[in-house]
Parts: sequence; structure tokens; C-alpha cells
Amino acid sequence: MIEPRPLVAMIHAVPAAHRIAEETFAREFPQATVWNVLDDRLLDDARRVGGLTGALRRRMLRLIGNVMDGGAQALLLTCSSYGEVVDTARTLWNVPVLKSDEAMFKAALAGPYRRIAVVASTPPAVPAAVAQLEALVPAVRPDQPVDIVTALSEEAAGARPEEAARHLADALRAAGGADADAVLLAQYSLTPARDALADLLGVPVLDGAGAAARELRSLLAPAGAPAVAS
Repeated sequence: MIEPRPLVAMIHAVPAAHRIAEETFAREFPQATVWNVLDDRLLDDARRVGGLTGALRRRMLRLIGNVMDGGAQALLLTCSSYGEVVDTARTLWNVPVLKSDEAMFKAALAGPYRRIAVVASTPPAVPAAVAQLEALVPAVRPDQPVDIVTALSEEAAGARPEEAARHLADALRAAGGADADAVLLAQYSLTPARDALADLLGVPVLDGAGAAARELRSLLAPAGAPAVAS
């Protein structure tokens, strides 16, 4: 039985994702008790070796096991580069386990968008995001084609929101994605640039944290709990 304040664990690879996810859940799913776990070497170590190794996958699974042993009723893994580990975790634990951007990808594919852009500021996030998005296409929109374009701007990492938005917009234009119908942010750390990027491009910009919070709220919030406008 779900408790009145379900315990939602989040595992982060960068401090910015921790702050953004917590602020988003406070707004979108205030009924939840949030448990934050941060390993700020996860992303750097993946970059250093050029992707996920068996050792890094096992390290993430140990972190997941720790929060499950601690009573987590759901888990959100906010680092997109480690999303594939969620597939293994789902076979080991019988609670909702979400990849960082999975809910956002589902929402985008369920929408009217024919050409979808994925933008990122760190290289590993690009193939990880595209792989997740493409894997969902057969289930969410099997009869409607989708064109995916990607753009990477490492200059956007750590920049102020307006500056990050300009870098991302420039990268998207350079990649031939200026005509995209919607833009998806492949990292939580880019969420502060969402509104500025939408203004620059004139199209919807979706973020993963809000979509994940709303999905977990629908799964865990007890019947009759007050909803929060999205």
C-alpha cells in the first residue's frame, strides 16, 4: 500500500540535476518525500572511459540497491548517460523506476510533433537520449513517422540560462534543426534555459524533470490527494 507521502529516491550524477529535480518535485509532486543520492564522479568517469563499462553499471546498480533497501517506493535516475541501467533495475525491483527523460519522450511522441530535436551540452547524453527516444517509437506512435535531429553545445554547460539557450539554439541551427516542431532537453542541468530557448526558437521546449514528476505523481499519489497544475 502506498503511504500518504511516498518516498521517491533520485540518483544524480551532477549537483545541478539534484537542485532542479528537487525544485520540480516540490512544485509538481509535493505529496512525495524526496531522497537525493549524489555521486558526482559518475559522469566524469563515464566521459573518461568513453561510455559505460561493466564496473560503472555495477556501481550504479549498487546505488540503486541502496535506496531500494532503504524503502524507496520509486526511483528516478536523473543522469541520462546511465539510462540503460534502468532496464536491469526493473528486472530486480518491483517499484516504478524511471529513466531521466523517459516520461518526456513519451509525452513528445504522443504529441503532434513530426520533427523532434534533442539538445545536450555533454556528448554522452546525445546517443543515450536518441536511443531511448527511438526505442519508444514503436510503442507510442508506431504508425506515425518521426524525424529526430540532435545538437550538442558543450559551451552551454554551466552557462547562465540565457547564454545557454543561445548556445543551444546556435548548435541546433548549425545541425539543420531550426525547423523542428519541438525541442527536448537531454539533461536536467539545461532546464533553466528552457523558457529562453523556447522564446528564441518559437517552438515548445520540453524538460525531463517535470514530465517525470507528473508521471510518478500519477502512479504514487493516493486517491483524493490534491493535484498540482502542470
